[in-house]
Amino acid sequence: MAEQLLDVKDLHVYFKVYEGLLKVLNGVFLNVGAKEKVGIIGESGCGKTTTMKAIMRILAANAIVAGGTIAYRGSDVLQVGMQDLMRLRRTSMSMIFQDPTAALNPVFKVGEQLEDIVRYSEFISHTPTKQEVRTKAVDLLKSAALPEPERILDSYPFQLSGGMRQRVCIAMSLASAKDLLIADEPGTSLDVTIEDQIMRELKQIVEDRGLSVILISHSIGAVKGFVTKLYVMYAGTMVEEAPTDELFSNPVHPYTQNLLKAVPKLTGGGVPEGIAGRIPSYLTIGDGCRFASRCMSAKESCQAHAPPAFDIGNGHRVACFHYGDI
Repeated sequence: MAEQLLDVKDLHVYFKVYEGLLKVLNGVFLNVGAKEKVGIIGESGCGKTTTMKAIMRILAANAIVAGGTIAYRGSDVLQVGMQDLMRLRRTSMSMIFQDPTAALNPVFKVGEQLEDIVRYSEFISHTPTKQEVRTKAVDLLKSAALPEPERILDSYPFQLSGGMRQRVCIAMSLASAKDLLIADEPGTSLDVTIEDQIMRELKQIVEDRGLSVILISHSIGAVKGFVTKLYVMYAGTMVEEAPTDELFSNPVHPYTQNLLKAVPKLTGGGVPEGIAGRIPSYLTIGDGCRFASRCMSAKESCQAHAPPAFDIGNGHRVACFHYGDI
């Protein structure tokens, strides 16, 4: 069994807004082993990015962590001091954001931004020379499959294509990701051919460096061939967890079943069906199962109480009362 690297338990995150309190994350759980590749899928707005920002402790100022723990190598990220937190970000974990245009500062050259990260993350024991920093920056760009790295270092972000900007962001994250890499929909803003290239290169980088990775996406096809374990997220809750092959061959939560039915298939077979209803408002959301209003099998207990995650064997867990007696 792989050494456990990250263990998120019963995480609750709310946001203060003018209208009231948005109860976004509701008891989220997640665990990642050393060198394990984990995926999180779900609709836009279900809380995937919020969960990752909570792990990195970069939530917005109006966020409230109302409960739960985020244990990273046994230490709760939510409780450690700022010095220890910065050390984690410098030497252990990093995040690739989904929009490279927003992640890169448009008024600084790529080299200025990447070299600052290299200087901050790679050289802890001594003060590096400019040439050492430059050489490491070039190596990082090469590892992200970027041609002419010297030219790219002297370019502004707007002078690069979308795919090149995303590769620069990957290179930046590799400077500090020694154990865990979080990839937040890294191909969302790119066309499908470039997205496929990015995903293939990212998978190779992760395997070569022996990194653990959390890949979050609303694209089921993008994660299927990448990760070994999948979490399905709906409206701020984890509704199902299973090994990737097991989840695709035997989805048990009603939301997962409907989500897979909604995916277009190359073999045809008619137009995929959407899921009836809509995601509940986080402002007025109740205490019951958050999928109950859209579930054809919902019972009274589903409306009154949120189901825990039941273990149904083979590393498969599902948050649904229908499986509580199995």
